[in-house]
Amino acid sequence: MKKNTSIILLLVISVFSLALAQGRQPFAMKEIGVDSYIANIPLDEVLSGGPPPQGIPGLGFSGDWQGAAKASRQEPIFVPQNVASQWIGEDEPIAVLTIGNETKAYPIQILTWHEIINDRVGGIPVTVSFCPLCNSTIAFDRRIPLSQEALDRLLALNPDAKIMDPNKAFLAEYADLGEDADSIVKLAEVTFGVSGMLYNSNLLMFDTISSTLWSQILAKGNIGTLTGTQLLRIPAQILSFSELQNSFPKALVLSRDTGHSRRYGSNPYVGYDLVDSRPFLFDKLVDERMLAKTRIVSVEINDEAVAYKYETLAEQNTINDVIAKKPIVVFWQAGLNSALDASQIKNSKDVGEVGIFSRELDGQELEFEYKNDNFVDKQTGSTWNILGQATSGELAGKSLTAVIHDNTLWFAWAAFKPKTRVYAQ
Repeated sequence: MKKNTSIILLLVISVFSLALAQGRQPFAMKEIGVDSYIANIPLDEVLSGGPPPQGIPGLGFSGDWQGAAKASRQEPIFVPQNVASQWIGEDEPIAVLTIGNETKAYPIQILTWHEIINDRVGGIPVTVSFCPLCNSTIAFDRRIPLSQEALDRLLALNPDAKIMDPNKAFLAEYADLGEDADSIVKLAEVTFGVSGMLYNSNLLMFDTISSTLWSQILAKGNIGTLTGTQLLRIPAQILSFSELQNSFPKALVLSRDTGHSRRYGSNPYVGYDLVDSRPFLFDKLVDERMLAKTRIVSVEINDEAVAYKYETLAEQNTINDVIAKKPIVVFWQAGLNSALDASQIKNSKDVGEVGIFSRELDGQELEFEYKNDNFVDKQTGSTWNILGQATSGELAGKSLTAVIHDNTLWFAWAAFKPKTRVYAQ
């Protein structure tokens, strides 16, 4: 009898705790119809950043399925680089995305004010996202992979959701990232909006068919119908505008003509990346291995996460490492402005640009060094650029395979990935 009473008491406490957490949740969850009874993060740790859903207007947003958040005023517009050069500084940061034969460029000075861009590159529906509070830039496929369980939950919620069969290329890429491609039965193409909510000071996105909340850093469903679903991430590199001009002269650049009036080029987070300053709306203890806003490059392969300090990268320029038994190389070179320093991004401090690549090429494992201001492989003496392209030597014309990574701030990454290994020289 006592055992049964204890079980009942625990159930009551659990239900009460859930109800209490639900009562504390930001109003925005109810506004867009998030099913907060399904979650893999604590509801009471989700905070309102201030603006309502789409108060920071993600671009290319098609409007949510319940009509709570309206569609964007227009689709993203792109311009040639000679037009963009009139308002972008040479060393300003640009998120660069290449799929197939198409490359597009997304200035951080625009992403700072919109945080999400829904677009198509190489015929693939993509989202390019930027969380200023974490300095995190993530790109991913807008087709949500659905297991049978996720599909059933989605259609029970939204019978009108448009779904499609997955193609072999998508499933192959999903499997290459260590995800369970065999469980995927359907895809659902969506656009993403800015929810106005944060978890670990990181942007929570919401989709247009279920209003699930997705962590931007993880690209994973956290609260709502599609909780636990992992999006397919796509490699995106942060390059200076001058590097874009040199390497991708025909790439189109996202225009300032967004349908919104914003102070593009200015930084509303002046001094935010001061290394010992306190993160915004982050009340957890910071992992003491580094100061909160230490700038890092983060990589995760098959559940093994590693962080590389920019300070270390600037000292060495080239780091050879192994993650989850996969040999990788990190390149660093000067010439890229911070987006979170001065009031004008073009006048901000130089933090340098980074590329991360597999060291395996045509069955050979390469080792790299920085020699005479060049990235050089020791096996053939070929020189390489920040894009992982051999520019001279025996391997000229060859390209290394890009490794998905993020350029972020330590406190945020460590909060999501506390078991991260910090690279030490």
